[in-house]
Amino acid sequence: MPAWFAWSLLALVSWGAWAIIGRLVDSLSAVQSQALSTLGMLPIIAILPLLSRKEAQRNPRKGTAIALAAGILSCLGNVTYYEVLNRGEKAATVVPLTAMYPLVTILLAVLLLRERLNRFQLGGIVLSLAAIYLLNISSAEGLFSSWMLFALPPIALWGITGFLQKLSTNDIPGERSTLWFLVAFVPAAAIIIALKPPPSGLPAKIWLWVLALGFFFALGNLAILIAFARGGKASIITPLTALYPLVSIPLAVFAFGEKVSLREGTGIFLALASVAALSWLGSPTQPQAINNLQHEIHH
Repeated sequence: MPAWFAWSLLALVSWGAWAIIGRLVDSLSAVQSQALSTLGMLPIIAILPLLSRKEAQRNPRKGTAIALAAGILSCLGNVTYYEVLNRGEKAATVVPLTAMYPLVTILLAVLLLRERLNRFQLGGIVLSLAAIYLLNISSAEGLFSSWMLFALPPIALWGITGFLQKLSTNDIPGERSTLWFLVAFVPAAAIIIALKPPPSGLPAKIWLWVLALGFFFALGNLAILIAFARGGKASIITPLTALYPLVSIPLAVFAFGEKVSLREGTGIFLALASVAALSWLGSPTQPQAINNLQHEIHH
């Protein structure tokens, strides 16, 4: 199993847990949960300087700046997402469409990073997007609504974030990229808390869930950035890790007694098929095979 694939699976599991925990924080608004959960990121932020590998860095300043920009855009994406939520029930019909943000990352990675995919991986991307649609979007109503315009900002911001995360790991290690990505959330959390203070006297249970929320979010981002740094392609890793409902749906069945609908069951089946296809490396390309052969002849 390639290292990038193992780290991608860790990101998928972490975000699956994050999605379920978010449902347990029911006494806070979404934006307050976002701000307070930053406290749960602090342990990972604290240990990241110790985890950073000492290796040659192509351009530390550039990589750091890109990682910070990715964190800032991710925060802005969250804010625009919450703004859609606050616009009422009609706007909420388009919220699930924001799960299609991997489309933006895939397009940027293929066009700007010149990432090449084999036929199995291309099929895996198509399957994963279909699975993401089925697992997140229960109705096509939002697709044909003027409210869809409100879904475009978070889609664009989160999609660009994934692209920038990959870009930053071309210059600095994944652990250091994660550090600066998460650091960007700290001032954003401080501003949110100052503008909208959380209610006093929160139960210890809510604090526990909020801290866990931030921890699993940070762990997922650490895993995906290490996956990028280990040679994983953004056009593969982003749709792969967006399949975290593979984890959150079974957890919801166990924790809340929910039933899996036919639509969700189909989405899970397509998701599993896409995971297999996305991880298929195939045979080396012809130029690479020739290079390997020449290397063996000369040595």
